[in-house]
Amino acid sequence: MKSIYNADDNQEIIARINKLTPESKAQWGKMNAAQMLSHCQAPMDIAFGDLNLKANFFMQLLGKMIKSKMLKSAEFKKNSPTAPAFIRNHECDFEQSKKDLIARINKFSEQGERAIKNTKHPFFGEMTLQEWDFLQSMHLDHHMRQFGV
Repeated sequence: MKSIYNADDNQEIIARINKLTPESKAQWGKMNAAQMLSHCQAPMDIAFGDLNLKANFFMQLLGKMIKSKMLKSAEFKKNSPTAPAFIRNHECDFEQSKKDLIARINKFSEQGERAIKNTKHPFFGEMTLQEWDFLQSMHLDHHMRQFGV
């Protein structure tokens, strides 16, 4: 698996992002390309400590049970559920969303593990730096595959 902390791996994901256009079509799901680029920023913002979400007790309990299964998976399944705060059903500016996502990816390249300021995920609970790495990388790959890049 690629690492979100590795500059070379991040250049590869950025190259995939740069293949997207506002007209790129999803192979599954409801988001357009701009919405997907905006959506991908939300989990990073949680890791950076810039977005604070609270899950109810039931969702936290469910998340802890799902976490180990996800960490053993090779990839996210198509149409996997997402947190309501991550859903983008409004218009998003493609170029701005692309620029903002690339900036966040570069932050991981530049700061490595130091970029993670929040070790507690609102759904999965406490996460190690390696778990953040794995889930961020897998999430980005999932959405690039969603759009065929």
